[in-house]
Amino acid sequence: MSTECICGSGSLDLWLWAQSSTEFPDRLSLMEVRLQAQEDEITLLKSSLADALRKLHLHDQQIPLLKQQLIAGKRFVKGIIRVRRNSEKSRDSQDKTKQRLSKKAASSTNLLTRHLHFHIFMCILPFILLTGQSIKMFIRGRPITMYIPSNILNYEELRMDLPSQKLDLDWVYGYRGRDCRANLYLLPSGEAVYFIACVVVLYHISNQTQRHYQKHTDCVRCLAIHPDKVRVASGQTAGVDKDGKPLQPFVHIWDSKTLVTLQQIGLGTFERGVGAVAFSSSDAGTFLCVIDDSNEHMLSVWDWNKNIKHTEVKSTNEAVLAVDFSPTDTNNIISCGKSHVYFWTMSAGTLTKKQGIFGKYKKPKFVLCFVFSLTGDVLTGDSEGNILTWGKSAADIKTLGKGAKETFQIMKQTRAHEGSVFTMCILQGGAILSGGGKDRKIIHWSADLAPERECEIPEKFGAVRTIADVDGEELLVGTTRNAILRGTFSDGFVAIVQGHVDEMWGLATHPTQNIFLTCGNDRQVCVWNAEDHKLDWCTTLEESGLCADFSPNGAVVSVGLSTGRWVVLDLQTKEVVSDLTDGNEQLSVMRYSPDGSFLAVGSHDNFIYIYNVTEGGRRYTRFGKCTGHSSFITHLDWSKDGKYVMSNSGDYEILYWDVASGCKLLRNRFESKDREWASYTCVLGFHVMGVWLEGSDGTDINALCRSHSKSMVAVADDFCKVHLFQYPCPKPKAPSYKYEGHGSHVTNVRFTHNDSHLLSMGGKDTCILQWRVKGAGTGDHKEHLASSSSWDKPLHINVVPQNDSPTVACFSLEKYRFISSLVNVYRDYLRTLKFLFPESSSNSK
Repeated sequence: MSTECICGSGSLDLWLWAQSSTEFPDRLSLMEVRLQAQEDEITLLKSSLADALRKLHLHDQQIPLLKQQLIAGKRFVKGIIRVRRNSEKSRDSQDKTKQRLSKKAASSTNLLTRHLHFHIFMCILPFILLTGQSIKMFIRGRPITMYIPSNILNYEELRMDLPSQKLDLDWVYGYRGRDCRANLYLLPSGEAVYFIACVVVLYHISNQTQRHYQKHTDCVRCLAIHPDKVRVASGQTAGVDKDGKPLQPFVHIWDSKTLVTLQQIGLGTFERGVGAVAFSSSDAGTFLCVIDDSNEHMLSVWDWNKNIKHTEVKSTNEAVLAVDFSPTDTNNIISCGKSHVYFWTMSAGTLTKKQGIFGKYKKPKFVLCFVFSLTGDVLTGDSEGNILTWGKSAADIKTLGKGAKETFQIMKQTRAHEGSVFTMCILQGGAILSGGGKDRKIIHWSADLAPERECEIPEKFGAVRTIADVDGEELLVGTTRNAILRGTFSDGFVAIVQGHVDEMWGLATHPTQNIFLTCGNDRQVCVWNAEDHKLDWCTTLEESGLCADFSPNGAVVSVGLSTGRWVVLDLQTKEVVSDLTDGNEQLSVMRYSPDGSFLAVGSHDNFIYIYNVTEGGRRYTRFGKCTGHSSFITHLDWSKDGKYVMSNSGDYEILYWDVASGCKLLRNRFESKDREWASYTCVLGFHVMGVWLEGSDGTDINALCRSHSKSMVAVADDFCKVHLFQYPCPKPKAPSYKYEGHGSHVTNVRFTHNDSHLLSMGGKDTCILQWRVKGAGTGDHKEHLASSSSWDKPLHINVVPQNDSPTVACFSLEKYRFISSLVNVYRDYLRTLKFLFPESSSNSK
């Protein structure tokens, strides 16, 4: 009994410990969420306090004026009351002229009342411009006040239309080689097929042109070519919508000549994503094999033309990296991945699995790739750097027991590479190509695995990810650093496609040429030619580049880094001509003034550093520092005259700075409502308020850019989309054109110098998309805004003197209604003043 009790209590303790250990991550995550919410609340309170202090300072400056106007208004009211009392006394004492005097009194009262209304209106007019002529929007509970410019006469009747321009995808920069396999093929048309983000690219190598298959809704993960070399299968990941709900992955089969989708396979069947696809070859490509990214890595076989699933089976809980049909028998399928090779047999609608036995050979951590030799053997490349030759063998009864069936075992092991064997390719005569990881070598093997030739690709391109045969001599090579190389063993290899390999944030366009610069967490600064669609040059920095801007003369470009340091590069010599540091936190924005005499540097330490620029952008001296933001700087723009700066911060503030007067904070933001801005990249502002969706989080929009023609604004959002709005778009729910292609949050957008193209940059997808701007000309939008107003002229009052009588305000009925609403506002204002200054009220009695 005692033993059972002890055992029982021990098992109970074990169960309780398991329960507590299971609940611990949930509690920890809950605490992290609460901590984040508290940090957000503290940030919001700090920003609200800063707002309140600024408003109090502004009100302190206005109180003397308010007192004077209030006393003047009350004295005027006392005068009216005295006139009324005198009229009543004269009416009581003179009965004979009672009717005549009453008419005069009524006339005088009417006249004086009009005078009073006009006086009240004239008194409140300055304050209406501060309080009545503004719009408030709320982001995460934070009110953001935006003042209506003077040229917009009736905000309510503004009509928001779609822009007259549209975008077409012109070019895709980059290739996804860092984490995908078997994703580069050559079509008979001379086009290389590969993918990046949500786009499958067909790049004609000789003509240097691109076509794009754009029907995927999230990142493409795998690719397969039909035996007819025309049809293509591409599978995508699941992704999530803007509310965080998972979307369903699928496979598209499409025609590479027409880019028409022929079939959609597996919608609602696959989980998380599609990891590998393959067409059968012995039956003219009737079947398609798919392995998804679920926990069990479900393997399914489809008659893709009829969209019928023939069979489905659980594969393994380990990662699966490749799958393919036997070239001689559709019923035989091979798959490989982490520590396994599986040989599948399809019979009567079911799949049976046999695992490859490594036996006396070391079991590799990963089997990364495989091909079928002309003799029917299976050759695998693994993480140990070996090529293993597999074949069928009789069952080992001694080991496996009676009734054991034939097995697949290693017939031969060939040492191939130092490090992993990432890819293999069979040539027409049976020769084999293999690509190495650590050694970056491409080795040409004979059919019996005797090495014949080899070459090594440059280190800057990374390891060999995949190989595509062009003509038996020329090769296409995809690399792990997202490049595609073209070349031969004798002549070497050159890059025909290049891209970044980590998250990108910095984007800048040249002021006079079709050149743009990108930088990111891979520490690369790349200068691209938008006309030739090529990388002009690239340099590697010591730290991550997060922001950049060209000087107005186009000779130099400044790049802000992740440590507070920033460098200035000469475009001709590619050398660093200036190297400075501001603070020790990352920089988020660099912006030159329109004439190039100043450079503003926005930092995550909440400051904007202003520099004098001399010697054509090669010499920088500190001019001042803008202090006043309560959170990190996110965006900023210069005024057209180069004297003022508008800035946004991480707590959704909009502040204005008088740089010419010593980086002074303009506390009366109303004064900046009509200021013209040389650029518009701030995501918060009256002119771009309509780009925010209802209920938006403050991080939903990462960047925006107004065109140089001031007719449209492009927006980069957090949901992989690029939007095109008309400019200005100051009303909520403004319509826009929406463009897909990125597979990650879009971090930045910029127009080229002549607005011929728009460039957008993905974050994690490492993809740069170049969009062609097409459509009507610009310059009509301002007229449209003006015509949409019901007032053909700005609000004004005609003052008409009439024989020394009190001045009368004359205005139309519509304007009178507007003024009446203002009077009601002013009455509320008077009540507030009466509460604030009771002594003034008592003295006036």
